[in-house]
Amino acid sequence: MPTSEGLCDRARVVENVGRSSSIVEVADMMPSFALLSALVTLGALFSFLSYRVLRLPSSVGTMLLSLAAACVLIVGGHAVPEFRASAQLVVAGIDFNQVVLHGMLAFLLFAGALQLDLKELGRERVSVLSLSIFATALSTVIVGFLFRTCLHLVGIPISTMEALLFGALISPTDPIAVLDMLQRVGAPAELKVQLAGESLFNDGVGAVIFVALLGASTKGSAHGGLPSPAAFGGLLLVEAGGGIAMGMVLGYLTYRLIRMVDSYRVEVMLTLALAMGGYTLADMLRLSAPLEAVAAGLMVSGTARRFAMSPTTRDHLENFWELIDDIMNVVLFLLLGLELLVLPLSYSLLTAGLIAIPIVLLARYASVMAVVRTLAVCRQRVTGNVAVLTWGGLRGALAVALALSLPTEPAGARNLLLAATYITVVFSVVVQGLTIAPLLRRMEGRLGDIPC
Repeated sequence: MPTSEGLCDRARVVENVGRSSSIVEVADMMPSFALLSALVTLGALFSFLSYRVLRLPSSVGTMLLSLAAACVLIVGGHAVPEFRASAQLVVAGIDFNQVVLHGMLAFLLFAGALQLDLKELGRERVSVLSLSIFATALSTVIVGFLFRTCLHLVGIPISTMEALLFGALISPTDPIAVLDMLQRVGAPAELKVQLAGESLFNDGVGAVIFVALLGASTKGSAHGGLPSPAAFGGLLLVEAGGGIAMGMVLGYLTYRLIRMVDSYRVEVMLTLALAMGGYTLADMLRLSAPLEAVAAGLMVSGTARRFAMSPTTRDHLENFWELIDDIMNVVLFLLLGLELLVLPLSYSLLTAGLIAIPIVLLARYASVMAVVRTLAVCRQRVTGNVAVLTWGGLRGALAVALALSLPTEPAGARNLLLAATYITVVFSVVVQGLTIAPLLRRMEGRLGDIPC
């Protein structure tokens, strides 16, 4: 429901454009069914164009078209004031934190977990867990402090907590989009499992860090908004451990139910109930809902899909959740475009985004290098060298989802982080996503090297 401030914004915009009754009626309807219908329709159109015109992998092509549509919304909105005013009314009626962080994220993480084979993931468990936990945490810190320092040097104010929030939301990678590319160039299966596994787990880890930092920033502390390391670590341990345990238990119970039936409709419905119900329950108990979704999805992938489902059911399950994942990606990017449409364009927003790109890449390189060298000392092999792991670490839907869930106040900081996220994701998808295949071809035969 819109807040009282949101209603005031609506009234102000209505007065400006002189179309009060009709615009309010549209705005009241758009955040619900009409808006969802428009976004899904665009998603279907983008999938068609990606397949027939661009000839790109579905995930990459659809994401590119979604980003292009978002750009059109932004430019068109600033060129046509009435269009921008209508968009303001629509945005005022959407609670992004509730819709994204406490809703759409459940589908994204659960769908990602189902794409992994738990048995194959076990072979890469050391490198996957090391990269997803330690590299994500290290990248969060590096991005946060470099981003704050660089923005202060160019006269753009940002607090340490806000910079760390940006580090937490932008550090998790989303390399699922390049898995088709890896397949085309004949990359080792171990590399695909490692990239997908790392992406899945660092999504969960990054979301937990982000939520913990967000909670600390709203409560404040004696250290200028930064929680003590002990308090922060304890919060992460309780929330993360509890979320993982709940996901495993609910996933196992779902597996037992699936074993009792032989109907793909019922079995797919059970996984949908697990994704939605488990996430909501973890949220209510103040456990890590993102890690609950990851654990539950992995339990279904490693038990029910392998031992309790017929080939027909497995096909229907995979197709259903791949479609859900595609829809969520399109909707998130278009929602971000709609949100950016109402932001005041400024030099500082563009500057922040351009500064963020090299910082994010540098942080990714440094964090991956640190983990790879540490594992090398421990005589643990890592599939893929640092260059591939750095350039293949795309930013995507999770970064967009977390950015949209940022609190509306202070508005200046939220606008800055939204713009920086958008520009970084655009660069990641367009530049990194479309050049990873040539990079892999150049490095063919050296993907298993460990730079020591």
